[in-house]
Amino acid sequence: MESHMKTEIQSQLESFAFKRSKSFCYSCYKEAPSGRCFFCGSDDLMRLVPGVGCEWGVDWVITHIVESELKSVNTEEAFEESVRSCYPEEVQVGWMKLDTVSVMIEMDPVSWNIARSEWESQEEEEGNLISFDNGSTYYQRDDVESLVAD
Repeated sequence: MESHMKTEIQSQLESFAFKRSKSFCYSCYKEAPSGRCFFCGSDDLMRLVPGVGCEWGVDWVITHIVESELKSVNTEEAFEESVRSCYPEEVQVGWMKLDTVSVMIEMDPVSWNIARSEWESQEEEEGNLISFDNGSTYYQRDDVESLVAD
């Protein structure tokens, strides 16, 4: 994905995370809605998500929102679907007709995994998928954009 686009989405998610969380003074253990603790005057505040927890920064809030409100993409299924759209449904081996994808997976699982990894990278580069954890979990970019647009 274009780095500008990912930076823009990240910025929108940070703004969204600030809206979805509250300023919290851990020293006084009180909410600080004004951005400064009413009791001790500190502006060194954590972010609180009621019922979830509090921590410094908003990265954890973003992770919580994305994981709880969006469905991750099953890249194995999506890649398999992509391969099925490119190749015939069945392959003939001798007198047997076998499922093409099953043959690919069973005959060369290493090649299959490399091809899936390359497909994931290509989908991310094209902006269809987005990951916030270096490719462990992918989400549809449109779903992320819809989330922050609400």
